[in-house]
Amino acid sequence: MSSEPWGRVDETGTVYVRTAEGEQVVGSWQAGSPEEALAYFERKYEGLVVEIGLLERRVKTTDLSAKDATAAIDHLRGQVDEHHAVGDLAALRVRLDGLVATVDSRREERKAQRAKQTDEARVAKEALVVEAEELAASDQWRSAGERLRALVDIWKGLPRLDRKSDDELWHRFSHARSAFSKRRKAHFAALDAQREEARKAKEKLVAEAESLSGSTDWGGTAARYRELMTDWKAAGRAQREAEDELWNRFRGAQDVFFAARGEVFAERDAEQSENLKLKEELAVEAERLVPVTDLKTARAAFRALNERWEAIGHVPRDARPKIEGRMHAVERALQESEETEWRRTNPEARARAAGLTGQLQAAVDKLRTQIDAARAAGNNARADKLGRELEGRQALLDQALKGLQEFGG
Repeated sequence: MSSEPWGRVDETGTVYVRTAEGEQVVGSWQAGSPEEALAYFERKYEGLVVEIGLLERRVKTTDLSAKDATAAIDHLRGQVDEHHAVGDLAALRVRLDGLVATVDSRREERKAQRAKQTDEARVAKEALVVEAEELAASDQWRSAGERLRALVDIWKGLPRLDRKSDDELWHRFSHARSAFSKRRKAHFAALDAQREEARKAKEKLVAEAESLSGSTDWGGTAARYRELMTDWKAAGRAQREAEDELWNRFRGAQDVFFAARGEVFAERDAEQSENLKLKEELAVEAERLVPVTDLKTARAAFRALNERWEAIGHVPRDARPKIEGRMHAVERALQESEETEWRRTNPEARARAAGLTGQLQAAVDKLRTQIDAARAAGNNARADKLGRELEGRQALLDQALKGLQEFGG
């Protein structure tokens, strides 16, 4: 007879496993030694250990359903209860009981999770309904329509609620989409009518534009084309195909006119560009007159330059302010020199300056005499007072003498 801690084989070849309730028959072994019999049933036990371990991992790490997990536990428990293995069967039952508790716990967790998901889905769907109802009043037809389509996809991805709640929310959601769709259809129907009116108006503008394309009244026709462009913009858009075709004709008529005008203006521009070069040369000559050292000579030279300037003719419009500004700057410098010379040589102004200087000199001389007399009489207070007055008069006299010097005297 052979025995191990968890089992034994008797002399008849019967294999037993030891349990808390006593020994239980595992099976009969006649094919070999008792040790081989125990090893065989111990391997069956190890197989059960492996299966239970795998089930434990599946329960803990995968989304195995509670139903499937329970069926697997029951299957393994049946194998343990049949006592066809040698080992600590009680330990296996404890592990299976633990799995039952784990599955029950997972079932409750999933139930709570589903309840939470349902609540979250309810909140999400209510939010979708509110947004859809807001979009139903929008005039942003493209963006609002795209957003409503996106909301439908979001709705489809959310779990269903109970039938009553889900149907009520879907009814509101669907109604908002329908309301938006009806408003959009009405809008585009009105827009189509407007575009038809625009097409008719633009056909008239095209006809006039084409009739003007051969005109040589460059200024008047260009102005009329600008008015036609304003009318074109005010007419609104026609249907796309009609809009493109009419625009090509309208633009083509203008291109014919402006191309012809451009050829004429190109010749004029070439002439004006040459005029600009000549005037730039004259501006350089004029700028050499500044600063003015001989006013009479500078004025004569500037007059001669100005006569040549006027004889040259027009320059390009965009260059005109700059080139004319250079000549005006020289002219202002000459004018300022003239004004300065006039002030310096003006006899009336010089006489007034001389008279004022004389008056101030007399007043200064008088004050000095009065100061000397006061000090001789011992009246120092009066002398000091007159001295302060003398300082003010002397300052005025110095200023007047400086002005008189500017007149050359």
